[in-house]
Amino acid sequence: MAKISCCMLALVMLMCCCLWSPAETVGGAKSRPRPQRRPKKPKANPVDENPPAPNVDIQQMTGRWYLLIASSKCPYLLKHGTKVEPTVMTLTRSSASDQILSVSTKTRHNHQCWEIKQEYHLSPVGGRLTLKGARPELNTEIVIGETDYTSYAVIYYHKLGQVTVKLYSRSVETLSEPMLTKFEQLSEKQGFGLAYHFSFPDYSHCGEVDQDHVINCIPTC
Repeated sequence: MAKISCCMLALVMLMCCCLWSPAETVGGAKSRPRPQRRPKKPKANPVDENPPAPNVDIQQMTGRWYLLIASSKCPYLLKHGTKVEPTVMTLTRSSASDQILSVSTKTRHNHQCWEIKQEYHLSPVGGRLTLKGARPELNTEIVIGETDYTSYAVIYYHKLGQVTVKLYSRSVETLSEPMLTKFEQLSEKQGFGLAYHFSFPDYSHCGEVDQDHVINCIPTC
């Protein structure tokens, strides 16, 4: 009888060992696999969403451009957009390097003419340039979206994830209605309705500027 009891006890212990799962813990709780985090999708670079015009010729972009309209949610423009001053931009090839475009922007401030001097660095991608900030994350990426070189140019300015779209003209004369409509459509793709369009005066542009009013800085917008 004792032998039978020992055999039964051994059989029960064997069954317990077979039924025991490594996943079980004292008290009957089971360890669960840790949930796997889904890999984050890389954020799309806003600059890549606005490709430059094909085969942009930087040499043909040089010369004088009058700013007609800026579409933006820039805080400065939202606050002072009704008081913008006539603005003209002049592009020239730098004498220091063929990879740099010298930029002179003249506008009025407090009834005085000011000139802002900058340098746009050419990118290996044609039609894209960079205005370098104090740190790489403060760079302004510039994309020449559309142009015919002789009458108009649509240029995108990307900084800190925000974009400003500007329409330039070779003359102070108003561009054709189809061109203005096209600019509105391009701005709408960036989320800018008419409330975010700021028209610049096409008269009373600055000529010569006193040396004391020449500065080297990055504009707010």
